[in-house]
Formats: sequence, C-alpha cells, structure tokens
Amino acid sequence: MAEVRSRRKKHAYSVSQVPSVDDVHLAQADTSEGFFARGREFESVYVNHRYTAQEREELSKFDSLDYLPSHSFAYKNWIKRQPSRLDWDRWVMMGLIGFTVGFLGFLLHQIIEIISEYKWEKAEEFIKDGDIAVAYIWVLGISLLLVIVGSVLVVYFRPSAGGSGMPELIGFLNGTVVRHIFNVKTFVVKFLSCACAVASGLPVGPEGPMIHMGGLIGAGLSQFRSGTLGFALPFFQRFRNSEDRRNFIQAGAGAGVASAFGAPVGGLLFAMEEVSSFWNMKLTWQTFFCCMIATFTTDLFNSAFTSFQYKGSFGLFRAEKYILFQVRNEIPVNILAFIPTVVLGVLGGLLGGLFTFCNLKIVRGRRAILAKLSSDWKRKVVRVSELCLIITLTVTASVFLPAAFSCSPFTCYSSQNDIVSSPECLSPENHTIHTENDVSLYTCPPGVITRFSNNSVTTNKTFNQVATLMFVTGEEAIHHLFSRETHNEFSYGPLFAVLCIYFFLACWTAGSAISSGLVVPMVLIGALYGRIIGLSMVTMFGVMDKSVNEYWAWMDPGAFALIGAASFFGGVSRLTMSLTVIMMEMTNDVQFLLPIMVSIMVAKWVGDFVTHPLYHALLELKCIPFLDSEPVIVHEGNKPVNLELHMARDVMATPPSIISTRESVVNLAHLLLDTPHGGFPVVHSSREGQEKTFYGMITRIELSVILFHPDLFETEENPTPEDPEVTLLDYQQTTIHKLYNTDEIEDLLTKFCDDPVYDQQFVNLQPYVNQSALSVRDNFSLHRTYIIFRTLGLRHLTVVDETNKVVGIITRKDLMGFHLEEALAAILLEQQEQNNIKVEMAEVTDMPNSTTA
Repeated sequence: MAEVRSRRKKHAYSVSQVPSVDDVHLAQADTSEGFFARGREFESVYVNHRYTAQEREELSKFDSLDYLPSHSFAYKNWIKRQPSRLDWDRWVMMGLIGFTVGFLGFLLHQIIEIISEYKWEKAEEFIKDGDIAVAYIWVLGISLLLVIVGSVLVVYFRPSAGGSGMPELIGFLNGTVVRHIFNVKTFVVKFLSCACAVASGLPVGPEGPMIHMGGLIGAGLSQFRSGTLGFALPFFQRFRNSEDRRNFIQAGAGAGVASAFGAPVGGLLFAMEEVSSFWNMKLTWQTFFCCMIATFTTDLFNSAFTSFQYKGSFGLFRAEKYILFQVRNEIPVNILAFIPTVVLGVLGGLLGGLFTFCNLKIVRGRRAILAKLSSDWKRKVVRVSELCLIITLTVTASVFLPAAFSCSPFTCYSSQNDIVSSPECLSPENHTIHTENDVSLYTCPPGVITRFSNNSVTTNKTFNQVATLMFVTGEEAIHHLFSRETHNEFSYGPLFAVLCIYFFLACWTAGSAISSGLVVPMVLIGALYGRIIGLSMVTMFGVMDKSVNEYWAWMDPGAFALIGAASFFGGVSRLTMSLTVIMMEMTNDVQFLLPIMVSIMVAKWVGDFVTHPLYHALLELKCIPFLDSEPVIVHEGNKPVNLELHMARDVMATPPSIISTRESVVNLAHLLLDTPHGGFPVVHSSREGQEKTFYGMITRIELSVILFHPDLFETEENPTPEDPEVTLLDYQQTTIHKLYNTDEIEDLLTKFCDDPVYDQQFVNLQPYVNQSALSVRDNFSLHRTYIIFRTLGLRHLTVVDETNKVVGIITRKDLMGFHLEEALAAILLEQQEQNNIKVEMAEVTDMPNSTTA
C-alpha cells in the first residue's frame, strides 16, 4: 500500500480537491494589497473584485453543481420507478419544512429569553442593592460561560457553523458546492452556538443563523436520509435529485426569515431576491405556503408560552407576541418628511459601506494574526479568546458606561407647548408626549409613584438613558428607540455614545468564531442615528403633538429611528423589496411605507458606490465562486464593455479534455488523476469511421463511482448494449454530493494506470452520460451565454463549431467578472493594435498622393 501511495504522489491532482476549512493560508494575499486598493474591500458594485493568485487557486478548489439532474439513461430508468408526478407530496413536504422551521424558531427564542431575562433581572437586583461590582461579575461570568461554550462548539467541532451562514447559503444556491453547510452536526452546533451567542449579550442576533438552519432543515428533511447518521428512509425518494433538493433549501431559508421576523411575505421575497438564483411561479406558491406555516407555528406556540412556561391563551395571537417591534402609535406622514428621509438614506448608504469595509478589514486582520501562529491549537485558543475579549468589553460597557451619564427625569409635554419634568409628569393617558414606564433606572432613585382617583399618575422617578439601551437585550433597546411620542426620552450624548460603541463591537463580532446574525445590530445601529436625526428636528422646530397640530406630528424621533433602521439595513445588505416588506411586517407601521421605501432605495444607491453588499463581499472574501444576475465589465478602468459584441469562444477554456462513450479504463484513470476538471464532454459517432461529435457531459464524481465498480468493465469482444433498458449502476449511486472514500479510489485508479491488464478493458459510459447537456456555437453571443448559464444553473457549457465538434468548454469561473474582464481586455487590446496598424498603413498610403498634389 505504501508503494501505491508513493506512486500516486506523482499525479498532479487528486480525485476531489476540497477547499481548506481554515482560511488563514490566505493571509498573505490579504497583506499584498494597499489599504484602499481598488477592487478589494473599497470597491463599488461597478468594479469587479480583484483576486490575487493565491485567492484564484482557492477559487479553483470549489466544485459547482447543476440545478437540473443529469438526463441520462440511468436517470430515466430511475424516474420510471418513481410514483406518478403528483404535487400533493411536494405540498406536504413544504408544510413539514415550514412547521419544523417554525417550531425551531420558537425553541430558539424561548431559550434565549430564559437565559437573558434571568441574567439581566438578577443584575438589576444587584444594582438596586448598590452592588455594581457584584452585578458586573455576575453578568460577565454568565456571559463568558455562554461565549466559551458557543465558540468552543464552533472552533473545535464544526467551523462551518460559525457566522451567519448566509454567504455560504447564497453561494450554494448560486451553484457552488460548499462543504459541510448542510450537515446534521452543523445544524446542532449552529443552534446551540447561536443560543449562547445571543443570550450572552454579544451584539448579534439570531436571524442569520435561523435562515441557515431553515436551509439545513429543507436539505435534510426533504431527502429523508443522512450520510452522517447513516440512514436512508424509504419516503419521498423522488425528491432525491439536485433540482428538488435546492428548491426545498430555498423554501427553508425563506421559512427561516418568516419565523425569525414574523414576516411570511418578507420570507418569500427574501428567498427570491437574495438567496435564490433560479425561480419559477410554482415554487413561489410553495415557498409562500412554507413561510406561512413557519410563521403560524412560531406564533401559535409563542401565544401560549413565555420562557417555556404555559401562560394560557393558546391560539390567541396578540400583536405584542407576533409583531417583533410593534409600533403602537401611528402618526400621519407629511411630504416634508421625505427631506430628512433622503438624508437618512444617504447616511445609511455611507455608514453601511463603512460597516462593510471595516468588517472586511477586521476579518483580514484576524487572518493575518492567526497565520503568524505556528500550530493549530494556538489558533483555536486565540479564536475563543477573541470572543472572550469582545464579550468582556461589551459587558464592561453595558454595566459601567451608564455611570458616566447622569440620571434623567421623567418628562412629558403639556398643552402650553413646553416640557414638564417630574414630579408633575403624568401618565400617557393624560399627556401624549411622555417617557416610557419600562425604562431602566440603573442606580437612579426609584422615586414615588402617586395614583389619583381620576386615573392620573405622578412620579418623581428618574432613569438612566444609556442603561435603557445597553443594560437590556438588543431587541428591547430597539423597542425603546422605535417608541412613538417619546421625544425627550433620549438626548444626544447617550445616543452618540451607544452608537459609536455598538457600531465598533458589532463590526468586530461579525465574522468571529461563533454562530451569529447581523440583523439586530443593523436595526439597532440604524435606529440610533435615525433617532439622532429625529431629535435634531425636535431641537430645531420644537415638540409637535399630534393632538395639537397633526400636520407637523411626523417630526417624531421614534419614526425616524424606524426609517434609520431600514436605511442602515439596506445600506449593508442592499436588499430592497424584501427589506421593505420585512420592516412593515415586523413593525406594523404601514403609514411609513413610502419613507421606508425611499430611505432603502437611497441607501442602496449610495452604498453601491462605496462597497459591494456585505454578503457578496464575504463571498469574495471566502473565495466562493458567485455569478451576479448581470455582469458589469469595464475596460481600461471606466469604459463599459457590451458582451453582445463578443462571443463564447472569447472566454472558453481550450483545449477541452474529451472522452468517448466507450473509453478504456486506463485512459479514464489517467484523466482523473492528471486533470482537475469537474466534468468532461463526451463524443460519439453513430457510424463506424464517422467523425465523433458532441454527445453529452459526464462529471468527475460519476466517473469515479463508475470506475469503483469493476463489474462494469468489458472487453472489445463482449460489449454491452448502447441503450440498455436496465443500467447496472443505479442513478442514486452516481448522484452523491462527494466521495467519502477518496484514498481508496485514488489507490484503485493508480492500480488501473500501472496494471497493463486494464489497457484492454473498457467502460460503456453511454447509460450515465447527461444527454441533455447544453452546448452553444463558438460564435454565440457572450451576453446570452452568461444568461443561459446562470438562469439554468449550469455547471458546464460545451462550445462546439459548425460541425458540432467540441472546441472548448465554459465553467462558472470562466464567467466570473474578473475573468471576463481579463479575457476580453486581451482581445480588445489586440483589436486596438490592429486598428492602429490599419490607420498607420492608411497614412503611409496617403503620403505619396499628397506629395504629388
């Protein structure tokens, strides 16, 4: 065996190249460019990301996958054995996925709620007793324990469960194979790590992991089998193909959004706009049904349970239970409100771009530090220690920063158009503009509350503004910022202080080694600067009470906090339709629909000139191949290139590695060991002596599986039928996602190469070749080639000449923006040189004529 392995090392490629789990080896590529280098982090969407040589090597390690299953004889025989194509089972599966995702969302939020409430309530008791140091030790101890558990699970057991999982999910649904993201171990670690991260008080949210876990449930539940657990149940077997699996993953991701935000329509639009690359109307209905079931399930259980304690009222959907950030007091919108709305949109785009830029720089800096460590165990310890440092800073700021600000009196607004401080401040029933009752007192005097017979209330309580925003969970802080008719609840100093600290900590935490989402931080950051803009309007024009002057009631800091949250969310993610609907569904404030739409669109336009969308930038950072809906190609820095003027042959890879429908075992073994290609065009001739033309495609994994079954080998004297009614190898055996026994297969391939017996043995590939593989002429429009490739979710596109002979092949990496620019730049440069030569020749020809004249 050792001799076989030593011979195998001579080959250039293994059966299956897998990207590295840890990306620290890319640290050198990160430091090779300038801090503001064009085409890296600081790049508009109109500039393609510029990959280094090391990053391109990492890109090449990722495999792609076809959206549609291989249309071979083996597949058609498998289809014949499946039940009639009725849709009821598909709807049942969508319902199962929706229910499971919804129940998972309920469990996750209940666990987070139990831990968070217990931690903060106990801390408030210590604060009331004057034991700030004890409160700090208590909160820090609980938070550190949770962070250590959550990060250790990710770092030591399943690194692919770290972060939100959104870039990997988007990359997979775009057509790239990303390892371990749909594994049952990833699911368990993701759930536990996310619960620990959010409950610990880190500036993160559960929404991103919920979307990833929704996709995980769609991938696992629809297949009714698990390679990790080693079982395959005989149910819903007809869904075990690439098309159905990816559709269920998309639906599961949408259900994750629906459960996390209580937004079924937003979940559907999010799946369409951000996650999926291939869509149809039937899938829209089914995904909508899945999102509806997920939201219904989460709301149903939340209606009766609080911290897993049954409270009765099962099935009573209270607004405060199923609307995440309910806005209770609606106010009319004025056309003048669109002026500060545009300002908020610009701020959202700029700050969203800054957040993306800083986050990418922090991730690259983290890589550089980890790359300097010599051993793997040191890197793991540093990853866990980093999160311990972040939570220590977060807890320190939460507990001690409020002490830097004085107590604020409860204030309300009287009809005489002035601010009244305690003890005259009455309840909201008597004064419209007021201070919320559930603000945090921190160390402020509790005061005395007096109730009168006319239901009015007076108090001389004071509260701490910073503690109201930081000594609580992120969701509770957002509730306070969104509150209406609380114009003077927060002042500039606390808002700016919390904004700067939270922005920095959220930017640092994103991408660390723990399962975490970014939605809550994005909404909170946007709400903070939105509230600042709203407060500045109040400072300039005074308090405008709806009951006194409805025309100017739109100048409410809580309303601008909502618009600011939407603008920052849009500035980071660049979502439009889905974000608008999600903001509507999770606040129930339909009156501010138009300002929210305006702020989101302005934030997207401004942000697009600063950086790529965060999730797309993370795809580039992780070197995951991704095809945008529309390529943006420029030449010489600023000249747009029209792809309709170029042809498929301009970017195709040539010469292609071609095999025949009946090929020798030795040739196939050499092909797999000596080339890195993921698929091979198959040629065939219908008559003896006729030139072979394009017949179909076969993938690397399919060839490896075929060669692993020597019973398929034949000799020239005993060939098998070209079109067998029953294939010796079942379709399910050839459609595996990865090879588990790669060493064994490589040893076998080496044996085939070295043993002369296999020179005379052949394999009939015709039953396993994808006969519906697409091909285009070499003079086919490059723009239409791109559309066909991305819309149909292709892995390979064969290029043929006018006689249908294979002349090249196009893969996902050939159509990525940077490769298109480089390939077309060489052609355009050559054309320019030829034009210059023609001009010079024309000038030389004209010289004698001018002399004669």
